[in-house]
Amino acid sequence: MKLLKSSLLGSAAAFAAVGAAHAADLPVKKAVPIEYVRVCTAYGAGFFYIPGTDTCLRISGRARFEGGYMPSYSRGSGVGDTSGYQGRLRINLDARTQTAYGTLRAFVRLDAGARTGYSGIGTSGTQARIGQAYNATGVDENGRAQQFVNVDKAFIQFAGLTAGRASSFFDFYAHDFEFSGATAGSDVASTNLFAYTATFGNGLSATLSVEDPVYRRTPIFTPTGPSGTIASPVVVGYNSKGVPTVVGAIDSVQRERLPDFVGALRLDQAWGSAQLSAATHELNVGNIGTTPVSGANAAVAHTRSIQAWAVQGGLKVNAPFIAPGDALYLQGAYADGAQLYTGYSAFTGSYQQSAATIQGQKFAQYFSDATINPFTGQLQTSQTVSAVASYLHYWSPEWRSAFFGSYGEQNFAKTARFSQGLVANLVTPSPASNAIGVPGTRFFQLSQALRDTYQFVAGASLIWSPVKDLDIGVEGFYTQIGLKNGRAIDQDKSPTAYANVAGINNGTFVPRTATQDSISQIRFRVQRDF
Repeated sequence: MKLLKSSLLGSAAAFAAVGAAHAADLPVKKAVPIEYVRVCTAYGAGFFYIPGTDTCLRISGRARFEGGYMPSYSRGSGVGDTSGYQGRLRINLDARTQTAYGTLRAFVRLDAGARTGYSGIGTSGTQARIGQAYNATGVDENGRAQQFVNVDKAFIQFAGLTAGRASSFFDFYAHDFEFSGATAGSDVASTNLFAYTATFGNGLSATLSVEDPVYRRTPIFTPTGPSGTIASPVVVGYNSKGVPTVVGAIDSVQRERLPDFVGALRLDQAWGSAQLSAATHELNVGNIGTTPVSGANAAVAHTRSIQAWAVQGGLKVNAPFIAPGDALYLQGAYADGAQLYTGYSAFTGSYQQSAATIQGQKFAQYFSDATINPFTGQLQTSQTVSAVASYLHYWSPEWRSAFFGSYGEQNFAKTARFSQGLVANLVTPSPASNAIGVPGTRFFQLSQALRDTYQFVAGASLIWSPVKDLDIGVEGFYTQIGLKNGRAIDQDKSPTAYANVAGINNGTFVPRTATQDSISQIRFRVQRDF
């Protein structure tokens, strides 16, 4: 038995030795080398090389919660909310490659979110109008829940060129220290442009930018007909008896023909920054209807396109002598026929003729780049002006506050309201809420359309940053809108006034009136950047 066991063990050892010898003769397959991600230090912290390329990439973003409160003075149809909430996300991709011509950069930013309610945070009519937000439907959600998606940035920079979707080069302060961006000031963070920037040394640069005009349009004024229907601006002639007669209607929808041309001269140094910018903006509408009303004998000229324009000056002063990180912004702008370049409608909302942010608002502000003279068929521009100041102060490295305020005005052409009123009875025999009325009547004196207005905003914030890239803060601000002269019907206290035009004119119906309206708002924010 011992002999058998020894023989088996010896045979096994022999086979093992032979197997090992044959295995030693087989080729060895090498492991595929692993290419580790390498840190890129050429462009600051957070960049790494995309494996297999010489392009450096940085991925960053943020998450945000906001809640807000704003009083409501109405429980009318579709209004009455006093609070709103939202969750937001942002993703940034920054890719850079060094070339013989300098750095080639591509930057992409996606913003998205979900928000509810009307007041405080609420849904945005402005962003819905330009296709960046989509309202929910349903009995309880209609108009009060909204999904928000925006390609905020998608541009290329190379050898002084910037091409793609980026912030307008006209802008300077752009609500840098604010949560809500309620002060009057230009802030177009997403527009399509092609620009060239030349640098001259010592922080001095000049930019010429060709920009998409759609994001700078405020509607050409259109009257409102019976039951609130929109009526095209009309041109008036006279019949054989000398009686004013509507010749035809003009298509006031603006055409997209010329881009906006923007120029900016900027200085950036250790003490701060300064910028002068200017822009042109074409107002281009349709012609009078091809078939004039029978019996009219007026010959009306083609509605000529005009070049609106705007100028702006801004100054930023760093104030480390008060506290590290402190800074002051001062900015002023003026526009003729280009209201969005002054940002006068920043609080109320842009891209609509008479938006109302205050629930139960006493009267509406009008935001029209121009009106059409009903007797000549030509455009008459409106003028806006805005001024803003904003100061950021660090109480300590963890605590900071912003203090901000602005003032703005919009003034229509001197004859615009009077000439529109002369034909109001031809266009709006049953005036709706923004009908002008006939000059000389009590209703004309009190109607809200095409009234020169002002707006004042003041606010402050307190933000706590317990750790790096985490902000927990609260912001409150006060807004007042008002008429520069006269009084207007208070639609909150006299909601039936516009249905009693005859009674107002003959004195049997006396509406409540107002010269100004105001509202306060508060927001709470938690934000994590990475």
